[in-house]
Order: sequence, then structure tokens, then C-alpha cells
Amino acid sequence: MISPPNDLAIHVSDLSRHVPALEGHLSILNGVDLDVKRGESLAITGPSGAGKSTLLALLAGLDRADQGAIWLAGEPLHQLDEEQRASLRGRRVGFVFQSFMLVDSLTALENVMLPLELAGGKAARSQAEALLHRVGLSQRLTHFPNQLSGGEQQRVAIARAFVSQPEILFADEPTGNLDHHNSALVEDLLFELNREHGTTLVLVTHDLTLAQRCQRQVRMVAGQLEAS
Repeated sequence: MISPPNDLAIHVSDLSRHVPALEGHLSILNGVDLDVKRGESLAITGPSGAGKSTLLALLAGLDRADQGAIWLAGEPLHQLDEEQRASLRGRRVGFVFQSFMLVDSLTALENVMLPLELAGGKAARSQAEALLHRVGLSQRLTHFPNQLSGGEQQRVAIARAFVSQPEILFADEPTGNLDHHNSALVEDLLFELNREHGTTLVLVTHDLTLAQRCQRQVRMVAGQLEAS
């Protein structure tokens, strides 16, 4: 299979995902094609159950498709085994979840240091401190997740996602659990860091205001993408 053009961060061709059901198989995604340019910000919108989060998980290598090809940062994700996919994520990808997904037993600083330490990077502490300062949490370094507000936890999660300087950042409903004030703060941080680092940003959201801040939007309906 021919690799995609170099200006593409993500290239998806004929992607399908099915799960077992009483009737046989339930189609979650069906023949999805998608290209995302390097440095682009893309919002995936659509109703609940349309397959948005499933698509994001496939693009990030957290799940495997039943059919189709995914090229991620120039690498054939669809041809990699679980260990290789994990290595690719560690080198190229950041992820921000709606539910924050912080490690409860680690402080804010330790949560942000974790990806660098797992990758064997140097100066993990100083890099983590710098990013926590950037997201306004210099006074929360030694606090554990249960000592932080929802907005603070999501800012820690954003710092953790960016600390490895990923080429591609995936965000699944990043403001879904936040109030209006914290949502606005988190949105600003995502786009500021996206611009500063030249990171490709792909996010799933029900928030049309957030979606409109992206350079491009696509809408998912019944497992298929429609340009909006």
C-alpha cells in the first residue's frame, strides 16, 4: 500500500468497525475516509451513538478496526501490533479524555512527568513544572487529583498530553464535565498550545461553539462522516 502525502498527519481509508450483537453484527463505523493535514485543527461532531469516540480510539491506536487503513504521522497504524501501537502513541500522540484519566495516587506534577519517565526522557521534572506553570497550576504541583477541581484536573491532563510534545493530539469531549468558566479556560489552552507547538488537533465534541473554533468540522451520522 502506498504511503500518504507528507503533509497529512492522518490518512484513513475505508475504515469499518463492527461489534457482536443479537442480530449478528452491529456496525459502529462503516467505510470511513478521512484526511487531516499536519498542524490542522479538526472537530468531529454528531449525535450520541454515531461512532465519534470509536473513531477517535481507532485513530489513536487504542482499538483496532475490522477493515481499512490508518496512517498516523506517516506510519501504518493498521499494520502494527499492540506493542508497536503503544510505542507509536508514546512517541507521536497525546490524548485528553472527558473524565481526565489522571492517576489518583500521583500528584499533579507526577501525573505530568509520567509520560516522559515512561519514555525514558530526561529533565522530566523541569518540563512538567514548566507546563503546569503554563496552564496556571504552579501552586498545585503537590496536590493529588481528589484535591483539585474538575477544571484543574483537566488542565493537568492537558499539560500531561503536551509534555511529550506530540505531533497529534486527540481530545474526546475535553470540556464535557466542566462548567462554563472552566470550559472556556480549557478551550483557550487547547488552541493556544496547539498553535504554539504546531500540533495537529482532532477533537470530538457536542459543543458547536468549541467545534467552530477548529479550522475544519466534519459530522458523523450512523457511523459515517459528512463534511459540514
